[in-house]
Parts: sequence; C-alpha cells; structure tokens
Amino acid sequence: MRGQKVFPEMTLDFILKHNEKSKGAVLLFHGLTGSPFELKKYGQFLYNSGYDVFAECLPGHGEKFDEIYTVKYEDWLNFAYSRFEKLKSEYENVFVSGLCLGAVLALAVGIKYRNKVSGIIALSTTLYLDGWRLPWYKCFMPLAFCTILRFYYNYPECEPHGVKNIKTRNAVKKLLAKGDVGMNDFPMTGFRELLELSASVRKRLKNVVAPILLIHSKEDDLTSLRSAEIVNRKISSKDKEYIILYDSYHMVLYDNEKEFVFDKALKFLDSHYKTSVEESELLCV
Repeated sequence: MRGQKVFPEMTLDFILKHNEKSKGAVLLFHGLTGSPFELKKYGQFLYNSGYDVFAECLPGHGEKFDEIYTVKYEDWLNFAYSRFEKLKSEYENVFVSGLCLGAVLALAVGIKYRNKVSGIIALSTTLYLDGWRLPWYKCFMPLAFCTILRFYYNYPECEPHGVKNIKTRNAVKKLLAKGDVGMNDFPMTGFRELLELSASVRKRLKNVVAPILLIHSKEDDLTSLRSAEIVNRKISSKDKEYIILYDSYHMVLYDNEKEFVFDKALKFLDSHYKTSVEESELLCV
C-alpha cells in the first residue's frame, strides 16, 4: 500500500498513514529517555501490514533533553489521553502499544477509556525498577527522590543497553553516543515520575477491560517479570495473552526475538480489529 510517510529529523516523531482506508490506527509510546526512533521498525512493520501508525516524543523528551528534569507524570498522561482522543474521533479501531514507560501509558489509556480501546500491546511493562542490571543501591532510590539529589544524579546508560544480541547492542551504543535518538543516561527525576505513574496505574489495573497482549523477557535487565505478572493478574480483560521471552533483554523490539514479537503483535491486531460490516452484523444479531 502506498501512502504518506513523515519522519521529522529533529523530533524523530513519525506518522505512517495510508491514503486509502486502513484497518485502524495504532498509537505507539516510547520508553523513558528514549524516542520514537526505538519504535520505527515496529511501526513500519505494522504500517506494511495495513495499519496507520502514530508515534511522537513524550513530554520531556525530544530536542530539549533538559526538560526531563521538570516533566511530571501527569504531563505524560495528558499527552497520551489527548493523542488517543484525537485518533478515536477519526478511526473506528484504535489500538495502543508501548515499550517500558510506553507500556505503562498504554495501560493508563486502557484504564481511562476502557471499551473505547480496541486493544493493548504492552511490551516490557515497567511498573518496578528491579531488573538485574540496576545497581545494588537501587533500594535507596525512594530516599533520594525526597531530597535535592534527584535533580543532580543521573544513572548512566550502560551495558547491555537492554539488548542481548551483541551486534545490535554495538549499533545501539553508536547511536546513543551521537545523542540524537535518545538520552544516554537516566535522570533520577525521570525514574521518580515513572514510578509515581506506575503506582497510580497499579491501583487501577482492574479497570482494564480491553483485549491485551503482554510480552516480557525473563531476562529483562531493567524490570523483572514481576511487572507483567501483576498486570496479568489484576486486569479484568477476559481476552488476554501473556508471553515470556527467553532470548531477549528489555528492548524486545530490537533483540533476538523481534520477529516473533512483531508477528504476535500483528496477529493480535488482526484478530481484534472490526470492519464496519462486522459491526453492522453484530447490531443485527
């Protein structure tokens, strides 16, 4: 299918939109200190499969990296809500998907809009920072959050950069060194807002009723399986699938099992989008 492709160089936002009717819209959210660049191959795959895809930099990200020190999790929520509402006014089928922080935002959209969401694909959902890569002193983070230290300490992005595949990891390191696709460290303030958002979402998980696909790596270096397991246990969705990966780290869209992840995501979308004909048939039953 031929259509519009927009990749602004500075913000890294992208829209992949068909000229003719698509199956629906997929709203993508990137991870903490990342950018839509990390979703580009995923988005291109979904576009090639018949979906319109929308991904933008979250507040506090993008050109002005220093804004990460002042952004609040409410800014992320308002951003996610406004983008979903806009797409829902234009499309019958609107799916939400995200990685890391983006997965938590996808769940937040599912909580607020419930039956209006066609489906949720949550990848490496980060409700807790308890992965094996984090330092031993991570248990003291809550104390640091309450002090001025949170404005001055950054946790450096380091090996393995969320990637198990060595070749891909080296490529990621080169991109991060350029500083134009994401930040190469994690500000303490960003961690704080992520955990505040996660705590808020955890309390309301029972309000998620939309179909959902959860994918999480057993060896996730940033957040353990605990996050995905809590989501799987507490949500009210009758249609849910939880998949554990065994040959990837946190960045499942770029690691050894990326083709499997793409395939499962597409099958999920295709099994849950509804055509106008299908809707009318349901109304006649």
